[in-house]
Amino acid sequence: MVNKYSVAQYSVDNILGFINSGEISIPEIQRPFVWKPKNVRDLVDSLYNGYPTGYLIIWQNPTVRLKDGREAGGTKILIDGQQRVTALMTALAGQQILTEDYEQKAYKIAFNPLAKDDEERFAVQTPAHVKSKNWIPDISVVFKPDFNAFNFINEYIQNNPEISSDVINRAIQKLLDIRTCQMGTIILVPDLDINEVTEIFVRINSQGKRLNEADFAMSKIAADSKYGGNILRKAIDYFCHLAVDPNFYEKLSATDDEFMKSEFAGLLKWLKDDKEAIYDPEYNDMLRVCLMHKFGRGKLGDLVSLLSGRDFETRTYKEEIADESFAKLTAGVKNFMNEYNFKNFVLAIKGCGFISEKLLNSQMTLDFAYTLYLLLSNSKDIDKIEVKRLVQKWFIMSTLTSRYIGSPESQMDKDLRSIATKGFKEYFKEVEEAELSETFWTVGLVQNLETSSINSPYFNTYIAAQVWSAEASLFSNTTKVADLISVMGDVHHIFPKEYLKQNGYEDKAKYNQVANYTYLDTGVNISIGKKAPNEYFAQAKEQCIKGQCCIGTILNEKDLVNNLKINCIPENIYTMQACDYETFLQERRKMMAEKIKNYYYSI
Repeated sequence: MVNKYSVAQYSVDNILGFINSGEISIPEIQRPFVWKPKNVRDLVDSLYNGYPTGYLIIWQNPTVRLKDGREAGGTKILIDGQQRVTALMTALAGQQILTEDYEQKAYKIAFNPLAKDDEERFAVQTPAHVKSKNWIPDISVVFKPDFNAFNFINEYIQNNPEISSDVINRAIQKLLDIRTCQMGTIILVPDLDINEVTEIFVRINSQGKRLNEADFAMSKIAADSKYGGNILRKAIDYFCHLAVDPNFYEKLSATDDEFMKSEFAGLLKWLKDDKEAIYDPEYNDMLRVCLMHKFGRGKLGDLVSLLSGRDFETRTYKEEIADESFAKLTAGVKNFMNEYNFKNFVLAIKGCGFISEKLLNSQMTLDFAYTLYLLLSNSKDIDKIEVKRLVQKWFIMSTLTSRYIGSPESQMDKDLRSIATKGFKEYFKEVEEAELSETFWTVGLVQNLETSSINSPYFNTYIAAQVWSAEASLFSNTTKVADLISVMGDVHHIFPKEYLKQNGYEDKAKYNQVANYTYLDTGVNISIGKKAPNEYFAQAKEQCIKGQCCIGTILNEKDLVNNLKINCIPENIYTMQACDYETFLQERRKMMAEKIKNYYYSI
């Protein structure tokens, strides 16, 4: 059997030397460092005391056949251990790193050479450590190449005359011995594909944490020096950060001159004024959408192989494939970042009623919808005026059928290939016939609405249907459901929770059924309180006769009948009590399913 990896022991000094010389690439060094200062302190303390610190994993990219026929060895990439190595670079070498707030900063670790066994020996530097005579406020001073131990110890003793030179000398020497501490390093052979790499990672990693393929892809992109990978990686990172925090643009423009001079800077500038939160992608979403709409593939692991130059037919690696793949990815990133594309896609999602991130429960479904928008927008077979509607219908269908929940990558891959071979309209027709049969609408969807999850995609789609139809909330002729979604209106129990509990319904899964929910104006909710449905619905009907408001604002019986209908309230609600609760739920689920069906086919 061929060995898929080898194990070596390298000293801390060796590892940092490999990084500094470029022999091993740690591409994430310029991405935000997620460890807290305490984690850095703990790592140094572990090395000082000879405790194990886990394996580093290095993968050498495959050998690539160049265009002139020669072969070139791939770069060695540190795929696990980046946080540990970065921590050592800042703590021991004093290098600045990029914090989670995108600030350049060195994490300084203080050292108390006089600490006893029960005393703190290492600490994250504070002003108190700087002022202290006992503490060495920054251990990186000790690890500098020009460090003079004799002069340093003499100066320390002058400040602490009661201390023996032998004591401080032993402590400083033990601290310096960190440089020779051995760290286990697993080196994966070059011809492994990403699936094997991830599997080995899972087997080795003590926490059983799966290697994130998006992180792997970002490492691959950032390690590239030939195709502008580092700037491309920054474009992806910065876009995702700005989508969540538009104020970051000011800091970005002031601190990263290299990026601000790149072609990507102008493409993301619009985000500084964007407050929309419907689709705030992370870099795995961005990479996935780029892979799908530019390469026609749904499995993110394929992106690493393509960027490495893999020929999937011959299973060899070629420079021209890597060249073409980086060009496609760059074009895909530009398409993703394009203000017109992004904003029009978001408008399409909001336009079919999903006006709040509260109504969205699958980022994968959004990813494929954006992919579809980009594909159809550039398709010669689809009329531009149809793109928005088709994307909306696919998004609703995917949400209702949980299409990208179980095995999303496999489903996405299948969908992309089928769209490419059959054409989108023909394939969509097939999918609709298979997934949205009459049985789905009258049985499957009704059963799916039997849930207590407020984040249920089926309940969310019901609310989206109400928003899309611009329907008024229960007992109101002025307040729209959309208004209540936007201003955090109350989700009201039609059969009040306390009323049900008083009548024997103690199970949350029963009284919190989504078929018992409706959005209500806060004032209306308060006026209903714990009343039985037959009581407060009768009051709403009576006020139409008296012309005096007590439950909501509807004073016309015809308007009340219509209001109950659009909110899927059964006509016999006026007589319903606790004993009718199960019947109510069954009837309302059918009405909700019918509303969703009508909404879908009206888009």
